[in-house]
Amino acid sequence: MTADAAALEPPRIGLAGWGMLAFRLTLIIGLLIVCVPFHLLWRLFRLPRFWPRIFLSGVGALSGLHIKRIGRATRGSLLISNHVSWLDIPALAEASGSAFVAHDGLSEFSLLKWLCEMNDTVFVARNRRTNVAEQADNIRTAIDNGGTLTLFPEGTTSDGTGLLPFKSALLSAFEPLPEGVSVQPVLLAYHDAPHISWVGDEPGLDNFKRVLARYRPIKLDIHFLEPLSGEALTDRKSMAAASHASIQRAMTL
Repeated sequence: MTADAAALEPPRIGLAGWGMLAFRLTLIIGLLIVCVPFHLLWRLFRLPRFWPRIFLSGVGALSGLHIKRIGRATRGSLLISNHVSWLDIPALAEASGSAFVAHDGLSEFSLLKWLCEMNDTVFVARNRRTNVAEQADNIRTAIDNGGTLTLFPEGTTSDGTGLLPFKSALLSAFEPLPEGVSVQPVLLAYHDAPHISWVGDEPGLDNFKRVLARYRPIKLDIHFLEPLSGEALTDRKSMAAASHASIQRAMTL
């Protein structure tokens, strides 16, 4: 995955780093094995989504993620966030219980699709519009089960020091905005963003391993900004522009 921002040369993983990676990965796999049966039991009784949040929060904690929340996520909201790392997903799952919007290409990989569906991921078609009513139902289910749904409108990851343009087309599923759903911009501010971010030509698996091999904690401030209102909610372009401006302002404070 690439972005316009230049990435720092990824450091090589040393022997101790490989040991840390193996230790953390073993714990993450063990956590998944524990959570999946409970998740299936919860689904059997049609209980709200719970265990995916436990799993994702655990992945973040085991990866060394230390989160500070500024503000609160508004229940029943679409969170519009900048995108820096795969850690954004466990971070927002912990901080808000969020499900996520993903492009339908991810659904082509059976294991990844299964993991995404555990957390009520809403798959959006890239080359065609799916049935509007079905899309709205999926959005409503994801929000009702966890309280929030997150979209990364940059469409890729940045180095965390700036903000890429927002692609309003990624908000097509939210035009018109489903009844009762608000839109809330979110800023993810990593203290050591250039060394965490996944940009340039670095393969995703290499970034995953590099992050898990770190000894230093990963500090992240999550800023839940004011929800959009008025003309900012007119259509997907206005929602994208207003969210971008809100997050950009927060970056400069």
